[in-house]
Amino acid sequence: MSSEKKITLQEAAEIVRNGSRITFSGFTIWRRPMAILYELIRQKKRNLHLIEVNGGPETEFLVGAGCVDVWESCWVGHELYGKYGANVSRKVGTKELLVEDYSHAEMLYRFTAAASGAPYAVTQTSLGTDIHNPAYDMLGRAGKRDGKRIAKHKYVFDDDPFFGDGRQVLVPAAKVDVAILCVQQVGEEGTVRVRGQYYSDPEVARAADVTIVMAEEIVPESYLRRDADQNTIASFEVDHILECPYGAHPTGMFGWYDVDGPFLKAFYNGTRTQEGFDAFAKEWIHGLDHLAYLEKLGWPRMLNLKANSALNYRPREHKGGK
Repeated sequence: MSSEKKITLQEAAEIVRNGSRITFSGFTIWRRPMAILYELIRQKKRNLHLIEVNGGPETEFLVGAGCVDVWESCWVGHELYGKYGANVSRKVGTKELLVEDYSHAEMLYRFTAAASGAPYAVTQTSLGTDIHNPAYDMLGRAGKRDGKRIAKHKYVFDDDPFFGDGRQVLVPAAKVDVAILCVQQVGEEGTVRVRGQYYSDPEVARAADVTIVMAEEIVPESYLRRDADQNTIASFEVDHILECPYGAHPTGMFGWYDVDGPFLKAFYNGTRTQEGFDAFAKEWIHGLDHLAYLEKLGWPRMLNLKANSALNYRPREHKGGK
């Protein structure tokens, strides 16, 4: 196995410097790189600028720990396990967190622009809504739009010069320093295979200066080449890889294990105050490494989350309904 790209969990977190612009894989409560995020918290990273298509537990943990100063996105929460981001809400209220709000589609367009090397994307999304109210340009109001690390403008409006299709919105590319992905399989040279929905993973991988992939397992590149059409991200777009089973917990890994709903509910209900978050972090993050974290969860609990290989989810629990 090639060791050129392989790093440890601790080394992955060390790549993220204080003040870095970062983003992640996945969607709300699926395929979030939680094991690395826990390590970022243990290493007491500060002044991070988090830019993501949408937020979930990864946002809430980092914000609650005081790692994030700026968050650009459209939504944060735990889906049915906690509808809104209590830590984000609290930190906004205490003015410890600056939030720059875009629509969901605009965030995806911003990453698509960055992935293609374009300085901005053009869209008509959200025209006529209050999301374009200049009073809500929070980075501008804070004097942070330097045109270097942060775009000079939140939006620019112009008319279509080619077909006369009316007013257009120009949104700045979502340029990030580090993208951290959590996937099912990565090849020893960095080829990524995502099973199930891959969301905006290809865009965030290409948008970043450095891309780190944490996988449930590292597999031979020869295996991935047998069905190359099923691969998601090419090896040359990945800088570092590591193997970390159950690294997405408490979020889910399609085909491997389900979301740990009770864990997320306990986090949501227990961290609405800073004291609550600190107590939760003391129990589940500080003083542990990933193996100790899994041992604390207990293998009966982890085995209960394991997905059926034919169904890709666990059939032992009723899904949905009242």
